[in-house]
Amino acid sequence: MDDIGSFNVRWIQGFANKNIEFVDDTTVCYACGSHLCFLNLETKTQSVLQSPGRGVGALTANGNNGMFAFSERKLSPAIFVYIFPEFQLKCELKGTAQLDYTSLTLSDGGPYLGSCSSLPDHTITVWNWETTEPICTQPQAGQDVVSLVFNPLNWLQLCALGNTSLTVWNIEKSASFHVLKPSVIELPATDGTFVEGLVASSHTVSEKLPYFGPEMPPSAISGIKGDMAEIIVTKLCTKAKVTPTAICWTATSELYVGCAEGFLLLVEPESLSVSVLFNPTTADAIPELRRTNFQGLTPHKNGLIALGKGNVMHCLQIKQTQINITQTWQLQGSVTAVMNSPDRETLILSSNTGQIYMLNPTHSDKIVKVLDVLSGNFVAATFSCTDRKICVSVRDSGELQLWSTDGVCLGSLSLQTEVRSLACCPIAQYAAVGTVSGNVLFIDLNREQQPRLVHQVHLYQASVDHLVFDQEGHFLLTGSSDSHIYVLDAKPSKGFSVIGFTVVPGPVLSLSTQCIRDCEQVKVLVLCTGQEGKNHDGSLLTMLSLPERDLTGLDCVDRHGCLSPHIVKVSRYEVPHPLQSCVLGVSGVFAYCHKKKTLQRFQLPQDTDSSQLVVHLRPEQEVRGHPLGPASLVLSPHQLWLTSVGRDGLLRIRETASMERYIELQCHSCRDGGVRSVSFSADSQTLLTTGFNDGSLVCANLRIKGVDAGKVNKATQYSQSMDNLLNNIFDTENSVLIDWPEWGQGSPAATEKSEGSEVGVEAASVDVTEQDESYNSLLSAPPSHPTWLESRREAVLKEDNERYSETKKNLRKTVKELRDTIQEMMRENEILPDIERLEQREFNLDVEEQGRLEAMVEQEVVRVRNEFELENLAKCYLRDVLKSECWDTMKVKGRTVKAFHSEHEVKNYPLKERTEKEMEVLHRIQNLRELEEAACTQGNLNKDSNTIIAKEEEQGKEGHEAKSSAVTGSFSAELGYSNPHIYSQFSLQTTEQRINQIILLQDVIYRIKTAFNAEFEAVHRQKVQELNRARERNRHSRAIMLELDMNEELWEPCLTDSEQPERLLSVDDSEIKAERFLTPEQKKEEERKKLEEQRRLAAKGDNLIDRALGDMMDGVLEVKREDILKVEIPPPEFVLTKPDIHWTEEEKKVFKEYEKKSKDLSLEKEKYRKSLECEMKNLQASTREATQRFDETLRKLFEKKVKCEMAIYQEELKITYLVYAVQIREEMKNREMELKYKLEKTMAHKQDKIGEEVRRHEEEVELFQENYDSTVAEDRVLDKEFRKEFLDLPSNAVDQLYKLFKRRPRVQKIRTQSDHNSNPLKEQRLCGSLAPDALSNMLKAMEELDAPQNMPEGLNPSIWENFCFVRKTKVESEHKVKVKALTLAEMQAFLQRRKEEERTAQQEIKNISDELQSLHKEKNHFLTDILVQFVLKQGQLEVSTTDLTPDYTDSVLLHRSVVEDLNNSIREIGEQKIASMVERKDFRKGIIQLQWEHKKLGMLIEDLNNKARDIQMLRLSEEQQDFLHRADRECSMSKQASLLRKSRAFQEKIHQQSVEHRIKKIEQLNRQAAKKAEKNAIVEQQLPDIQVTVAERRHIYEATALEENQAATTEERYQEILQRRKLEDIARAQAEELADLWAEVQRLRIRSFPSLDKLKHI
Repeated sequence: MDDIGSFNVRWIQGFANKNIEFVDDTTVCYACGSHLCFLNLETKTQSVLQSPGRGVGALTANGNNGMFAFSERKLSPAIFVYIFPEFQLKCELKGTAQLDYTSLTLSDGGPYLGSCSSLPDHTITVWNWETTEPICTQPQAGQDVVSLVFNPLNWLQLCALGNTSLTVWNIEKSASFHVLKPSVIELPATDGTFVEGLVASSHTVSEKLPYFGPEMPPSAISGIKGDMAEIIVTKLCTKAKVTPTAICWTATSELYVGCAEGFLLLVEPESLSVSVLFNPTTADAIPELRRTNFQGLTPHKNGLIALGKGNVMHCLQIKQTQINITQTWQLQGSVTAVMNSPDRETLILSSNTGQIYMLNPTHSDKIVKVLDVLSGNFVAATFSCTDRKICVSVRDSGELQLWSTDGVCLGSLSLQTEVRSLACCPIAQYAAVGTVSGNVLFIDLNREQQPRLVHQVHLYQASVDHLVFDQEGHFLLTGSSDSHIYVLDAKPSKGFSVIGFTVVPGPVLSLSTQCIRDCEQVKVLVLCTGQEGKNHDGSLLTMLSLPERDLTGLDCVDRHGCLSPHIVKVSRYEVPHPLQSCVLGVSGVFAYCHKKKTLQRFQLPQDTDSSQLVVHLRPEQEVRGHPLGPASLVLSPHQLWLTSVGRDGLLRIRETASMERYIELQCHSCRDGGVRSVSFSADSQTLLTTGFNDGSLVCANLRIKGVDAGKVNKATQYSQSMDNLLNNIFDTENSVLIDWPEWGQGSPAATEKSEGSEVGVEAASVDVTEQDESYNSLLSAPPSHPTWLESRREAVLKEDNERYSETKKNLRKTVKELRDTIQEMMRENEILPDIERLEQREFNLDVEEQGRLEAMVEQEVVRVRNEFELENLAKCYLRDVLKSECWDTMKVKGRTVKAFHSEHEVKNYPLKERTEKEMEVLHRIQNLRELEEAACTQGNLNKDSNTIIAKEEEQGKEGHEAKSSAVTGSFSAELGYSNPHIYSQFSLQTTEQRINQIILLQDVIYRIKTAFNAEFEAVHRQKVQELNRARERNRHSRAIMLELDMNEELWEPCLTDSEQPERLLSVDDSEIKAERFLTPEQKKEEERKKLEEQRRLAAKGDNLIDRALGDMMDGVLEVKREDILKVEIPPPEFVLTKPDIHWTEEEKKVFKEYEKKSKDLSLEKEKYRKSLECEMKNLQASTREATQRFDETLRKLFEKKVKCEMAIYQEELKITYLVYAVQIREEMKNREMELKYKLEKTMAHKQDKIGEEVRRHEEEVELFQENYDSTVAEDRVLDKEFRKEFLDLPSNAVDQLYKLFKRRPRVQKIRTQSDHNSNPLKEQRLCGSLAPDALSNMLKAMEELDAPQNMPEGLNPSIWENFCFVRKTKVESEHKVKVKALTLAEMQAFLQRRKEEERTAQQEIKNISDELQSLHKEKNHFLTDILVQFVLKQGQLEVSTTDLTPDYTDSVLLHRSVVEDLNNSIREIGEQKIASMVERKDFRKGIIQLQWEHKKLGMLIEDLNNKARDIQMLRLSEEQQDFLHRADRECSMSKQASLLRKSRAFQEKIHQQSVEHRIKKIEQLNRQAAKKAEKNAIVEQQLPDIQVTVAERRHIYEATALEENQAATTEERYQEILQRRKLEDIARAQAEELADLWAEVQRLRIRSFPSLDKLKHI
């Protein structure tokens, strides 16, 4: 593949919203897709490094040494370590991670790297990247770790920040062995308090009374077992803690921790102490920090930089626990992370929107934006078809950006909408953008810094998925999922008008074009699915042939905008396998089949003119495609190169002639979805790719090698030819485009839009008119944003309305006249006779429409009826379920009986039928109890008869007590409902007995309830009888009241719903308020019944006899006594016709008889009325007495109910105690199993791991100790052998060499005076880096001491070289000893820590064993200390009366004898305690004496051991050994004495010589002292002059050299004074010498020559 050519990544843009790291003081790096971007903050230059693996996962860098590391994103990922700026791969680390790494970190103190893997192992690993080996690993340690940070002062500390936890991992080492040990930091609660976990470590015994047993921990109560039991219970039982979000190491190896709740903590990793520096919940909290959630922390030389929410950053000065805000910055955007440069000068701020800011607080408070690439995923990117080679990209959020050839962002435009596609026009400087809402936006790109929107058109209700220009810029074609392909004029001079559309079978999956210059056609290849709803692959290819001429004529499109068939030639093809993408080339069609994962080439036939004929194609060539699809294809502009990109992130380019070979580039990661789009530049030399989810845009150059380089020339020639071809039209159209106004500011398109809206309004008005005039017209209003096609249809409809308006008007008039005529006929039909009257349906002119409407209504009725029926069915089912579970299963239904004359009521006990299983268990337990009782009786019979007779009386008494309620603990026995098989409360010891007792007590409760329910039913029946009697009496009373013409309200009791609950399950007709719905069948049945009743009444006729009897005698033949009140004696006729003065005697007699009969009848009526009233009162009185007697019976039943309730509650209380005892027993069992599991686990861990590790390290320490001792011995041998190396030299020379042999240079850190570094972390890192080079630094310093000028005088150079070699060997040996000593100390400390762990494990084992033993004791105590329930009577009370009102809440009922016995026991125990204390005191004295004697003997033993050790360690010479071994001691003593005398004489001689030598030396020293005294006298004489000189020099120094170093100046002046004095002494000596010489010259001259005076005299 590489022999064809290669790719070179030119630049990359994007921001993955991950961490940013410094690689040096001025350069930061961040991940972008499958690449790493390096940005220089000073020069703003960018460099790119492509990942050698698949993608970039976790990233870390160390700016102090230029190292950076990152992981790849694939299965079993590797970690790559590079060095900057060489970009040299230092190593590749292969670990045990299976999926991904969540965090990486590099150490400042050495070649160490920390990593944390994700699922499933969650392993924290520390690597030595120089050796590519892991030094220590801890699996299952990073479940929620999001960040790892090494301590910059100590690489042996690693902090792991989790989502809810904070852990410091200490790396303990022993020689080359390393191990990770965690230290979990206990964070405070959300209120700032530190609380212990609520989980008890062991069982506790409650000191409160009453005692119910030990209190078990939650793990034992819950029954959770295994390793996760304690963790789960701890999480459930502890308070919510703060959430750490940011960490930062301090210069003192402490940790600052920022929390999401606004807390700032200080953690001491050594002691694991946590202190709260800032608590936002306190009243005195700093207001500015109270709203900060500490998203980021970083150290700075001015303080601690804290990044919080609200776009605010603070600089904090922390002194102990006091926090002061020294500086505050208001940030521009939402910053999420802050990072400090290695030199602690520059701060980098990053946001999740793609901006990076820089701040240098020491120089300026201005925040500078260094990078602004925005965030979000790129949808597409392409090159503009101009000489400037501008790249245009668009993101899914609608951000359109322009990029230069170097990757610099020239300008951007926010479209404020979601985007799906992008294309650039070849004949003008604009881009077309397809949106999710179905709009196509036209963006003018002539002004690169300010692109503008000049036009938009709404084509679809769905998203615009495809936008394609043909190669010569004639048309713009669009595709979407609604099967419509629109053809737009690409020329700005034509206003981007929509030419028309065509419809393809199914959603559009791919769209490509090809210009055929010979026939002046534009061929369009469309890949479609062939069916709606399938949007992934398709097997139908549609070829559209468009002429290049102008298509705006009337014959090109129909009225709705559809392209005419004679304009668009359609050819249809079908492939055997579904395709995902295809492109149209010159020599055929290239497609990708995801099902077969192959690239295919098809040859299209030339003579397929029929659009209805589907031609089946077979692939001519098929090659292997992408390993992970689906993939998309793109042809280069010169049609010779085919590009494919897939979800695997690979970019492949191959020749169209031979597709087997290809060039490959991993430009995006498959973990982020791979490549979304790819595009060529005009010269086919540069490619742009965008990723699906990585937010990156990659620009790569294509390099062709060898013979294939000719293809590059062809691509260049094609690009130049296209430029020459389109140059004139480009200038023309681009000038038109520049003059276009911005969209919405008077553009022609905006005017068209307003016109279109007017058309829509008019069309809507027409629709409304039609709706008013036609009742069955169902028209919908147009959408608020109509598409181009909808607007076109509205315009056609408006045109049709205008054209046929007169015809419509005449038709409406005719229809109205016809309607009026029919309505008049219907009114006349109403008044016609039935035989002549027509039915309503016969006047219907449109039977079909009426049938349709009726069917529609009937369908809706059926739908609603079905809904109600389903709802009713659901309710009925719910009713049946509730009834079957809560009513039918009840053997005894719950009901009440209420009193007649009060609100008092009594309820029964609802009971269910006991199941067969429950009865079987009960019978089994009863049989078991019978067997136990029989065995107990037989055992008692076998006892001694005398004992039985002697104790019969006592047993009789105790038996009565045993059966009393006080002993049994309930009243059930007194009520007669006890079970004879119940255990005694004093014999319940096993769990099985308690469970059996529970079942027996439940049977007792069931018996009590059953017996009460029987009495309740009798009372209920009695009430029903009384109600029947009362109704009968009331009926009789109403008859009497009717005879007496009385109207009084009678008291008539009845049963309520609670007394008769069956009524709740049925519904009476009176309860239904709504009108009953009758089906047609039910209506017919009701009408039939009415007719039958009418016929029956008609057949009965008019009976005169019955009517007369009813009128005269109320329908009866004789008068009963009850009807006497209705009897009236008619007066004689003459009374009514004659006045009394005209009556005859006979008539008067008759009238007297009439009056007598009337009087007698009145008396009889009155008497009868009184008897009726008395009878009615008696009836009411009997009813009242009966109901009162029933109330009394109900009261007695209530008392019985109270007793039953007491008995039931007592039995239930015993059941509760028993259940609690069984539960406690089970909890103790769980706790015992938990402790045993812990013990086994701890012992296994101690024996298998800790013990073996301790033994192994002990052996290693012993071996290393021996090695160290041998090394120390060798070093001592070198010291002893030094003099032997130089035996031939004099002793003084050897001593001088030995001094030089012991001399060592002082190795210091090289620092200049100008180095004023205030960074303690960097100084510590420098020291740590120099530590491994201590030997080399020492040897370099020793080279200065080995120089020849340091050689003593008179020493042979060969001896000096030998001496230097021996000294060098000694230095190396000393260094080796020091290194081994440090290693030994380290190993011993490691071993000591392991031993401490072993002791801790032993102590833990001991604690668990003690706890287990204590649990066993408590368990035995609990089994023997049985809880017994007693029923006690009221007795004497003793409570504290210190308060005015005694408090009885904590009082306990006790018998008086119990208190007296307890007092007696207390006295006896007190006396026993005093006696025991006296005995203990005496015994303690003896113990103290024995301890003193033991201590004395121990000291004697120690002295004797020391003496024995001294004797054993005493070194004896050979002479002493010979002396001890000799048998003739006297001879040896005499010889020794003679030798001692000789040696004494020799020593005295030597002493005398040394005394003389010392005397001579003293005399010599005295003479030297005299000389020194003379010199001192001379100096004292010169002292004034010297003082004057010193004063002058001091004055000069104070005047001129105040800023110089005083120490250096003093030393210099002192040297000048000494030099001056020396010069003065020399000058004085020379002057004296010259004077002497001159005197001698004069003397010699005088002696040699005659005097002139003598000559004169002569």
